[in-house]
Amino acid sequence: MDKKKLFVGNLPWSMSGHSLKELFAQYGEIVDAVIISDRSTGRSRGFGFVTFTNEADAEKAKAEMNDKDVEGRNIVVNTAKQREEKEGFGSSQNYIKQQ
Repeated sequence: MDKKKLFVGNLPWSMSGHSLKELFAQYGEIVDAVIISDRSTGRSRGFGFVTFTNEADAEKAKAEMNDKDVEGRNIVVNTAKQREEKEGFGSSQNYIKQQ
C-alpha cells in the first residue's frame, strides 16, 4: 500500500485539482492532486486523491487536515487504499465453461 497517497472525501463541489493541490501544498511536495469526476456528466464526485513525495508529509497532512472545514464542509482525509477488483461483467469469474 502506498502511504504517500491520500484519499480526500466530502470535498466542496467547486473544488478543482489545482485548488486541492494548493490546499495541501503547505505540508510538502505534491506529486499529483486529482478530483474524481463522473464519467457521464463530468461533474465532481466530491472526492479526490493527493500524492506526496514522502510518507512523513502525507501523514502530517492527514493528521492536520482530517475533519477540517473547507468551504463549509468537513473534509475526510485517509490513507488511500488499493482499489479492489470488482466481479462483474467482463471479469474472469463470469465466463462459463462451454462443453
